[in-house]
Amino acid sequence: MTHASTLITRPVMRLPAWLRAVLLPILGGVLALLAGALLIALAGVDPLAAYAALFRGAAGGPRQLTETTLLATPLLIIGLGLTVAFRSQVWNIGAEGQYTIGALCGGIVSLALPNVPLPLLVALMLIAGLIGGALWAGLAALLKVRSNINEIISTLMLNYVAYYFLLFMAREPLKDPSSYLPQSGKIVPLPALPNRLHIGVAIALILVPVVYVLLFKTPTGFRWRAVGSNPNVARYAGIRVSRQIVTAMLFSGALAGLAGIIQVAALTGRLKDGISGNFGFTGILVALLGRLHPAGVLVAAVFFAMLNNGAEAMSVSAKVPVAIATVIQALVVLFILAADALAQRLRAV
Repeated sequence: MTHASTLITRPVMRLPAWLRAVLLPILGGVLALLAGALLIALAGVDPLAAYAALFRGAAGGPRQLTETTLLATPLLIIGLGLTVAFRSQVWNIGAEGQYTIGALCGGIVSLALPNVPLPLLVALMLIAGLIGGALWAGLAALLKVRSNINEIISTLMLNYVAYYFLLFMAREPLKDPSSYLPQSGKIVPLPALPNRLHIGVAIALILVPVVYVLLFKTPTGFRWRAVGSNPNVARYAGIRVSRQIVTAMLFSGALAGLAGIIQVAALTGRLKDGISGNFGFTGILVALLGRLHPAGVLVAAVFFAMLNNGAEAMSVSAKVPVAIATVIQALVVLFILAADALAQRLRAV
């Protein structure tokens, strides 16, 4: 690197680590939005008008804010779970399936115990969702530690197994006899909060500091991060790497399952096709965009929810294709990852 370029990079590298952690995602997001503006302009639409419509659709009033919050809730819960897995270098790509199995397990509890008092039933449903998601992730974890099967492949394949298993259950054992559609009976709804919100929103917000403390202030979190940093060094230090892989995967799957039963009980109301909305896959982007930090995941979940909810308004008001919002999401992640790679290269100078 030339002397001039070194002088340019030195002020950046003198910034505190926490400030770089904030500025780099912002820079990546701004560049992504600029690139998205170029795509919108190529579609023959004024980018400023399109982004204004997107913002109004996502946060232009109480109804829009409520919809954005409801969409951000499952993304936040799943993203927090994936943050733990990715911090441990466990590449869980199966949150979609874990979400589905968690919803299925919690839904079965609701349908099987209709006479249980509501507070107890809701608690049992949430616990069943946690256990279902954890066990589904645990299958992939055992395959990895016992047979050294790549968790990316196993978790991805288990997504399809979970999906078709849900379809079978909704068409046969759990089908509502009073309906012609392949869907279960009604799931007990979660207790409501003001403005059409539900207790799942509160649970998601509580999980942010809980996951932060777990990851950065407890021995368990230290072991997870140590394995993720260098499994050989962690093993030499006496940490049982296989155990940490399993526990990280279980925790990640449990939160995905929790998100599943929360979303179904609060909004969908029945077990049927299409309950996931690709939350599991979007949660991967949320975790990465949040730089694997609980606070960042919260911001990323809200950002993605705003993009998704604002895309429809942008399409209707500004005549912009909805697919462009998806492209912008991908650009945000790519630009932020590029900013991370640049920062690592600068640190090596």
